[in-house]
Amino acid sequence: MFDLTREIMQTLRNNRLRTALTGVSVAWGIFMLIILLGMSRGVYNSFNSGFMAQASNSMQVWGGRTDRPYHGYKEGRTITMHGSDADAIMNEGNIHVRSALPVIYGSTVTISTPRDYMSAYYEGIYPEYLKTQGHSITYGRNINEADIREGRKVIVMAERNVNQLFESAEEAVGQYVTINKLSFRVIGVYKSEWGQNVYIPYSTARMLNGFSEDINAMVVEVQDMKTIQQGEQVETVVRETLAREHEFSPDDKAAVWIWNRFTNHMKMSDGLGILDMAIWIIGIFTMLSGVIGVSNIMFVSVRERTHEIGIRRAIGAGPRSVLTQIIMESVFITGLFGYIGVVFGIAVTEILNIMFADAEFIKDPTVTVAIALQVTLVLIAAGSLAGLFPALKALKVKPVEALRTE
Repeated sequence: MFDLTREIMQTLRNNRLRTALTGVSVAWGIFMLIILLGMSRGVYNSFNSGFMAQASNSMQVWGGRTDRPYHGYKEGRTITMHGSDADAIMNEGNIHVRSALPVIYGSTVTISTPRDYMSAYYEGIYPEYLKTQGHSITYGRNINEADIREGRKVIVMAERNVNQLFESAEEAVGQYVTINKLSFRVIGVYKSEWGQNVYIPYSTARMLNGFSEDINAMVVEVQDMKTIQQGEQVETVVRETLAREHEFSPDDKAAVWIWNRFTNHMKMSDGLGILDMAIWIIGIFTMLSGVIGVSNIMFVSVRERTHEIGIRRAIGAGPRSVLTQIIMESVFITGLFGYIGVVFGIAVTEILNIMFADAEFIKDPTVTVAIALQVTLVLIAAGSLAGLFPALKALKVKPVEALRTE
């Protein structure tokens, strides 16, 4: 190993300028690959914290307006969903439907405390609803089944709202706010980058609406789905069930609007996968120019050391020994300058992470350990490939002819 290392260093000293210029090409290719992969990771992280934060295993349903006649009804009929529609969907027994949650959208109300007041929309929900909207409770607790069963006047508010009405979000939990002359106890505070609605139990919202069966939306949670086809199948089941309950054509997509988050997630994931693959291809082709340069250096090295290779072969060195030496020299050169590119690439991604700290379209554009390992494998493969053909040429050198070479 010592002799091999000494020979590699001797090769670098004999071709300083050529090695440096070629090494810059390798370093630049790896540098650009790291930057591109970091930016791709940033886009994925942004997607993960934004769209993915709203649970991808759900679909949201709203009533619409029919655009075709059906069973004696004219087109243009407004479809208003009922709370019983959720039970009808659950009774279908589809294995991929985990739950169906009716939602009531309230009007704008004034929420006040002795300290201040504000206006906001309220929504009557079931406990699982907050998760489907990507909200996480930071103080207190979420609405629970007991709140639904007893119709309690409790409320969950956004952090930005309670900071206006109370001294702090933590202090707000357990305190009371006034909504339309009714007192509601704050039981939880959630954090969201964009949401600011307030949430009350579904049964309490029904009471405020005169116990009407009408609902404004429904969230269908799904489970154990892996393909877009499964997501579309559940969407069809939901639409056909509502069509039967409200007597509109199952093919009338305007009658109810369905936002299928699962299929959207799958399609966007596929798109990000294609983007990641394209970046790898671009980065590898960028690095290819440097790899070709390393291969040229090794061809020159083989030609200059023809006499040496002949002597080694004449005194008993086997083909494997010569092959190993040439390939290891190539891997060393590629790896040395490649890791210089990796170091500078990681440094730049860290700078980009600071620059885009407040950006929404890209988050944490840094490389992970997995990506670093993948780049390492690319470096080893590239170095081996660069040295393979020169090494094969070295094996073709006949000892007798090589000894005649000066």
